[in-house]
Amino acid sequence: MSAPKTIALTSVLVANRGEIACRVMRTAKAMGLTTVAVHSATDRDARHVREADIAVDLGGSKAADSYLQIDKLIAAARSSGAQAIHPGYGFLSENAGFARAVERAGLVFLGPPASAIDAMGSKSAAKTLMQAAGVPLVPGYHGEAQDAATFREAAARIGYPVLLKATAGGGGKGMKVVEREEDLADALASAQREALSSYGDSRMLVEKYVLQPRHVEIQVFADQHGHCLYLNERDCSIQRRHQKVVEEAPAPGLGPELRRAIGEAAVRAAQAIGYVGAGTVEFLLDVRGEFFFMEMNTRLQVEHPVTEAITGLDLVAWQIRVAQGEALPISQDQVPLNGHAIEVRLYAEDPANDFLPATGRLEIYRESMPGPGRRVDSGVSEGDEISPFYDPMLGKLIAWGEDREQARLRLLSMLDEFAVSGLRTNLGFLRRIIGHPAFAEAKLDTGFIPRHESDLLPEPAPLSNEFWQIAGHAYRESTPSLPRRDDPHSPWSAVSGLRLGLPSEIDLHLACAGQTRTLHLRGDQSRSVALVGDQLSIDLDGMQHRTLAIRRGDTLYLRRQGDLLAVQRVDPIATVEASQTQQGGLSAPMNGSIVRVLVEAGQQVEAGTPLVVLEAMKMEHSIRANCAGTVAALYCAEGEMVAEGAVLVELSTQPL
Repeated sequence: MSAPKTIALTSVLVANRGEIACRVMRTAKAMGLTTVAVHSATDRDARHVREADIAVDLGGSKAADSYLQIDKLIAAARSSGAQAIHPGYGFLSENAGFARAVERAGLVFLGPPASAIDAMGSKSAAKTLMQAAGVPLVPGYHGEAQDAATFREAAARIGYPVLLKATAGGGGKGMKVVEREEDLADALASAQREALSSYGDSRMLVEKYVLQPRHVEIQVFADQHGHCLYLNERDCSIQRRHQKVVEEAPAPGLGPELRRAIGEAAVRAAQAIGYVGAGTVEFLLDVRGEFFFMEMNTRLQVEHPVTEAITGLDLVAWQIRVAQGEALPISQDQVPLNGHAIEVRLYAEDPANDFLPATGRLEIYRESMPGPGRRVDSGVSEGDEISPFYDPMLGKLIAWGEDREQARLRLLSMLDEFAVSGLRTNLGFLRRIIGHPAFAEAKLDTGFIPRHESDLLPEPAPLSNEFWQIAGHAYRESTPSLPRRDDPHSPWSAVSGLRLGLPSEIDLHLACAGQTRTLHLRGDQSRSVALVGDQLSIDLDGMQHRTLAIRRGDTLYLRRQGDLLAVQRVDPIATVEASQTQQGGLSAPMNGSIVRVLVEAGQQVEAGTPLVVLEAMKMEHSIRANCAGTVAALYCAEGEMVAEGAVLVELSTQPL
């Protein structure tokens, strides 16, 4: 290995957006570096743009027109005077061509060498390298042939269920579980489209789908002097659609011998490709303690904060120092492991509707209070618009404790304090996971969410009488008086239901979560109500209730079971029911782009037949026939952007 060059960096451009851009800039500023943000037209007013010292407009809205444009990123670095580029994660972070372009431009790439990205960028080639390095592998096919027949033969040889994975990416994009041979062709085509859209590479591999595995990954770090360390492990078993939801470090129940064995295997993997910088080697761990190499992510991971929490290290600072030619400051036996940390990912999505991404305005966004063992990494602020063009993650909540239970309870408290409204999120879903007895007992594997689905995704239930009573009094208490302009002291200017000689009373007709209720409130009822700021205190039948209550115009946002519900006053005389679409119409469940129209007008279809494929936030979603019938009309075309609720297909059950 040639002697590393010593470089003194003074500025860095972050070729990314959202919370990772904000997080990288936070460390860069602490180290005295000038920070440069890039942004699309959609992200012109985004938080990462506001927090940077310099911002450069890339134009476009979709990632393909902005954050994935290598020439634009290089030009932005040159025009802003940035010496280095940090790729964050996602986008071009594992694109060897980008790393080479940065180096050719005379800039420093704050990531591994392009050769290392090449080696691990193809999961197929990586499997071969790992086999040579003595790292155990899951049975599978990782060859160059990409035709359906080859995959069909490989799947039959491996045995169903099998897992299709994009060779060039991670994070659940281009990944499908296939249970039966007859589903393979459609799943392969869909996975290839997702992979091409997200990474510009449609190549796939297939491997045995290991049942009830744990997902354990090792954080590795290497410098330019030939030193490589493993910084303990993370358990990322709780996932949905192969996307991590909860991560923690260290992995519960992992003894020192197994930790050393997996860690040393990860270091061998990194050294086999001449790795430099931060990387993650991911393994499947079965109940017998056997582990199998899955992939190596040649970048900083979303879940790196839990490693920082148990080691006390700043991994972004290490990335910058290693890129400047410095050696790692500690040896393997000096790597700390203190306490326990748990992280959850907050997404704009609807858990009750198959986790469909959500778009819209963050009417309310309040993060947990800061304090010891509490950390929030986010990339949004109240009032921001969440678009359909990018990943729906809003941020991450990280809690540290001296042991796992302290970290878990601290995270529960943080989730209880968090408040988001204006669009659907998984906040209540996260609260139910962390509060679940099985999670408290660390009974973890990748089937956790499906196994406990009835607890984590309960059926919607009618709002309780107690909720409506609290909502009624909170709404009345938070309603501002509307004084008469000619006589502000007149008793008629109040809206309290004052009746001279009688107790004040008022009828409130409220709506919330698709339900309505009429409340008859009397001023002399034996309960006390106090609204101080946004904290509501109310006495109902001798029991004191305290909750968050935020008034925005005619809407009251009231916390219930982790979610912030919108309560509004309605006119009982007006018609409250409206049909979202015409009868038989199938509408878009979210804002997105039409990538495929699979039927034509006049075509007969069976229930469950895919009609349209919609892409939103880098994932594909199929719109299927809800009954047998005939396609009466199509209201969309491939490549068209559609809004949530727009009718896409008209389906008739009557002969045309």
